[in-house]
Amino acid sequence: MAQARNPKWDRDELILALDLYFRHNPLNINSSHVEVVKLSQVLNSLPIHSNKPDAERFRNPNGVYMKLCNFMRFDPSYHGTGLERGGKLEEQIWNEFANDPDNLRLIAQSIIEGSHQTDVEAMYHDDEDETAFPEGRVLYRQHRSRERNKTLVARAKEKALESGSLRCQICGFDFYEKYGDLGKGFIECHHTIPVSEYTRTIGTKLSDLVLVCSNCHRMLHRRRPWLSIDQLKRLVR
Repeated sequence: MAQARNPKWDRDELILALDLYFRHNPLNINSSHVEVVKLSQVLNSLPIHSNKPDAERFRNPNGVYMKLCNFMRFDPSYHGTGLERGGKLEEQIWNEFANDPDNLRLIAQSIIEGSHQTDVEAMYHDDEDETAFPEGRVLYRQHRSRERNKTLVARAKEKALESGSLRCQICGFDFYEKYGDLGKGFIECHHTIPVSEYTRTIGTKLSDLVLVCSNCHRMLHRRRPWLSIDQLKRLVR
């Protein structure tokens, strides 16, 4: 029976690979380069893939180096063809981050740091928002964890109720007014600190959270960089 294939590369992994690509062009290194070996170790430690049928070859240095070479086909400064067997997600990652390597570096560092703080078991499931989050699964998990900090969320709601109601701070929607008892006490929290700054942010402060309805929350997350609260307010108006 043929050996089952290892899972395809995820967004987090490709972001880390592209970051290494810009720091060390694959034309100048090989699979035994210290940074390639280091990335191989990092990828094997990420809490993303629970099933690794071919664990010995999973994200090994040779595979990491070949992935770097896949990116060469998108690089306008490279006049060859590069390895052409990569997937569409590689091109998406390139288009999203190639023109902003500094931000890419910050996000890559945040993924590595965040992977040590993420609940491993919670990562192993298929969540549509998680898989679509531009910065990858690890930072999505961190972001949602900050938005669901029970103590701070409760304090944010208490503060809002001092003025009489839990209204979206962008469009003014009130779940209780619309749905009665079903919506009583319900509202979502948006964490306003960009995910690329997570390595420089310790903990979550009450001032980092904004109470929003579900629709406004999705719209805040829809664009990169995120829209500010004031920017989305102007769109709503």
